[in-house]
Amino acid sequence: MNPSVDSTPGRTERPEGFVQIFKAGAIYFILVFGAGFVLGSIRVLWIVPRFGDRIAELMEMPIMFVATIFAARWVVERFAFPPMPGIRLGVGFVALGFLLVAEFTIVLPLRGLTIDEYFASRDPVAGAVYLVMLGVFAVMPFLVVHRWDR
Repeated sequence: MNPSVDSTPGRTERPEGFVQIFKAGAIYFILVFGAGFVLGSIRVLWIVPRFGDRIAELMEMPIMFVATIFAARWVVERFAFPPMPGIRLGVGFVALGFLLVAEFTIVLPLRGLTIDEYFASRDPVAGAVYLVMLGVFAVMPFLVVHRWDR
């Protein structure tokens, strides 16, 4: 699924507007959210009872980091996005928007928490790492496969 190509001489391939960025962001979100859902289930069922919430969440973060790298790389290559910050950051921020909406409208009700209860229940260390990971998630499409023409 390659985006439309601008055949003007001297121009490089570029996505056909926001639609391609939106699609790529949605797919990126689905891939990372899916990995997080699987890992979160494993964490809650088997890791938390043995190690506690903080350690379990911190153990999950490196795996999610790797999943984020692979998902971002796959999406950027699949859509053949050029190494333009606006496009790639757009993909990441669309995905971040989807992730936050999913977190607050699906995950919290499933866990029986309000937003206030969610923030109050977060471990300060694991919560801070999670916030950093949200930022990493948003910028990863820009950081991966970042090869400028040489």
